[in-house]
Amino acid sequence: MAKKLANHVEGGMGTKQDIKVFLTAEHNCGYWPERIAQDLVLDPADLALPNMYERTLAMGFRRSGGHVYRPHCKSCRECIPVRLPVKKFKLSRSHKRCLTRNSDLQFRTASVTSGTAHFNLYQRYINSRHSGGPMDQPTIESYQQFLSCHWSPTKFFEVRREQKLIAVAVTDVCDSSLSAVYTFFDPEHAERSLGTFCILKQIEWAIQTGREYLYLGFWLKDHPKMAYKKTFSPLEKLEGVRWVNAK
Repeated sequence: MAKKLANHVEGGMGTKQDIKVFLTAEHNCGYWPERIAQDLVLDPADLALPNMYERTLAMGFRRSGGHVYRPHCKSCRECIPVRLPVKKFKLSRSHKRCLTRNSDLQFRTASVTSGTAHFNLYQRYINSRHSGGPMDQPTIESYQQFLSCHWSPTKFFEVRREQKLIAVAVTDVCDSSLSAVYTFFDPEHAERSLGTFCILKQIEWAIQTGREYLYLGFWLKDHPKMAYKKTFSPLEKLEGVRWVNAK
């Protein structure tokens, strides 16, 4: 099923453009398995999409592979887009402890995924954290389809300890913002809170490079795996077409 966006989307050159949006078939929810989900997906074949990508982030969309989507479920509206205005961010005590705990780690950027090393780490993470789920037993093809896209401005931030790769934060880098696409890490280092550490380093990188926002995907109020996002303040959420403080 396809329809036109009700509102115009501003392209990268300041022009007004329309782009088709598709409503997916119903499928099992990735967060609440007992629920049925649907997504709005922007036309992946539209040549204007790369230039419009950052604008779509501000409209609550995010990227998965070559698809830019946001949930649009019939009976549930719990997936709330959130972002962090990085220049207003303040470290909490727990964040300071996280940085201290991980002061022996090196954080660096790579332009593209470095093949086997990244995939092997991803495979260990998925099989440990998402066993039995839809992402279980990943292949190199499914890994690339999930995280890579030929037009996306993506960096793979690496976290290393004594040269050993222990975490990767996949991040889209736009003109005035970053979008945290996905983070995976070595399950043996779970006590380090590497997911939080990667967000803190993305915030730092965004400030250093003059970005305004870090988009953190969706927040689900009662989902235990999403609670950490509320620790970053001042977090903003999208209500309709306005970003407001997520109190």
